[in-house]
Amino acid sequence: MPAEIFGERYEFLKREEILSFEEITRLTRLFVGFGVRKVRITGGEPLVRAQVTELIARLAEIDGVDDLAMTTNGFLLPRYAHELKDAGLNRLTVSMDALDEDVFSQMSGRPYGPEKVLAGIDAARDAGFSPLKINTVVQRGVNEQTILETAEHFRGTGDIVRFIEFMDVGNLNDWDLSQVVSGREIIEIIDAEYPLEPADANYQGEVASRYRYVDGQGEIGVITSVTQPFCGDCTRARLTTEGRLVTCLFATRGTDLKEPLRDGATDDELNEIIEGVWLNRRDRYSETRSSNTALEGAGTGAIREKIEMFRLGG
Repeated sequence: MPAEIFGERYEFLKREEILSFEEITRLTRLFVGFGVRKVRITGGEPLVRAQVTELIARLAEIDGVDDLAMTTNGFLLPRYAHELKDAGLNRLTVSMDALDEDVFSQMSGRPYGPEKVLAGIDAARDAGFSPLKINTVVQRGVNEQTILETAEHFRGTGDIVRFIEFMDVGNLNDWDLSQVVSGREIIEIIDAEYPLEPADANYQGEVASRYRYVDGQGEIGVITSVTQPFCGDCTRARLTTEGRLVTCLFATRGTDLKEPLRDGATDDELNEIIEGVWLNRRDRYSETRSSNTALEGAGTGAIREKIEMFRLGG
């Protein structure tokens, strides 16, 4: 959320426009009824939500939630890591695009270096979160020269860096295909210094392709939604903070669950809406985008308005 867009004058959602913890918990129970077993809290930045550990505790108590995770920028983990663990959070993913102070500041859009994030990672380890996943978006001309440094920093720690191809999420990041460093290139850069070998996926639909260090010093992942889309295996749904059900990271809109929820809809009525959305989804944006860019070279192909990343999380 760069400062030039989300500065002091930016008007955020009013409290009554966002889902309450009770509403989030109720809807999560309904999703679990359809077979959902993994729940991730993301953002924006989830740790700025007041009393977020209370929400974690509520979700952790839901029978059927086997894996409760959070993605965070790490800034507030020194304060919250132990509380999150005690509340029932199972896993943490920390976003960190570079160790270099100038590159980190450029990519985050804020005048900070990585020190606070690294302190948050230490706090998370101290609280018992292991392994951590570290999400690193790679953008050509910005931080591809730091790929090996990031891999080296976490190699042998037990934590897993997941290098992510720069994606055209939303409409604010001026995406262009020429800025994409492919997963293949990322692997080649690291493999040249520290030999890698492919590893099997942990489960069907896992978004990251896994690679192990041949010398046993851990693993990395690459997420290749630009060069190797995985729409056909996608099993993710997203619930936005204002209560819209979204079935694709690149969606243009979502289905409102908040209005029927607050108008007194029964669980059966809400289930009917959810089931209708899921069974009728036709999301394959990454495949379509890849076809367009393969034909046209640099550029986005057909441009369309998409929901911004800060409303959807990863």
